[in-house]
Amino acid sequence: MNKAKDLRIVFMGTPEFAVPSLRTLVAGGYNVVGVVTSPDKPAGRGQKLHQSEVKIAALELGIPVLQPEKLKAPEFVEAMQALQPDLGIVIAFRMLPEVIWTMPRLGTFNLHASLLPQYRGAAPINWAIINGETETGVTTFLLNHEIDKGGIIGQIRVPILPEDNIGTLYDKLMTTGTSLVTETVDRIAAGDIRPIEQQHIDEATLRPAPKIFKEDCRIDWEKPGRDIVNFVRGLSPYPAAWTEMYREGSDEASSAKIFSAAFEAAAHGETCGTLQSDGRTFVRVACADGWIVPGELQIAGKKRLAVHELLLGWRDVHQYRFRK
Repeated sequence: MNKAKDLRIVFMGTPEFAVPSLRTLVAGGYNVVGVVTSPDKPAGRGQKLHQSEVKIAALELGIPVLQPEKLKAPEFVEAMQALQPDLGIVIAFRMLPEVIWTMPRLGTFNLHASLLPQYRGAAPINWAIINGETETGVTTFLLNHEIDKGGIIGQIRVPILPEDNIGTLYDKLMTTGTSLVTETVDRIAAGDIRPIEQQHIDEATLRPAPKIFKEDCRIDWEKPGRDIVNFVRGLSPYPAAWTEMYREGSDEASSAKIFSAAFEAAAHGETCGTLQSDGRTFVRVACADGWIVPGELQIAGKKRLAVHELLLGWRDVHQYRFRK
């Protein structure tokens, strides 16, 4: 009998990104004895309680679910101890207190969506695309006191294609992550890991991946076109890069989200953020070294549309600009 399948595993995670790994473990005959996920939260117009993606999957798979408000609460610590875990697995969850991550006999490992030590933080997939990387990947590492700084167990590299955006790359890394998770469990069970410590790294060479807020998603039209295209890709479809919009003769700003864009290098004498259009097939926006040609736009309060469809109803496009 495979020793890995005997291990009592506690799985901790919340969003969709963690679900394929959980399903793959259970389908592969691994012994997931409990799932820890975030408490149900009110969401939407009716403020109905919304269950996490991981909870929905766990209930369907018949696995006991723990949803602690506080991770140091004595009743949660006791519930964890009662599961007698051999191994903890964390994918997209909160920072764990030491009492929890040290509890499993063989420790706790995390799946992170970057090639650590690069892109430590909450938004590694977004930042890799925004920074124009052509490669990223997934990493498993042992938890320690600092976020994303534990000993690295395994990595799988994944190319970033020019047409990738956060949506497509998220899916690729989510799928690739599942095979790295099962491989990591097997190696830990066999005693075949030599974690590579993330010490003696020149911090100046590292690119961080902090959480992204709405204000971080605003497009700066003064930047080079390639950077703007990567910025749009790294935020599409969610949370989406956006720009302010002004109509001639008005100081009142509305906004538009841009979901895809191409760059045309050109010398022009226009102010960055100036809008040009033939009124039928294209819109283009002046940037530092040419034109950004949006493919899909969503003007505030309207539907997301391809530009040629949007222009059917946007008769006064010539009166707008994406700058003050």
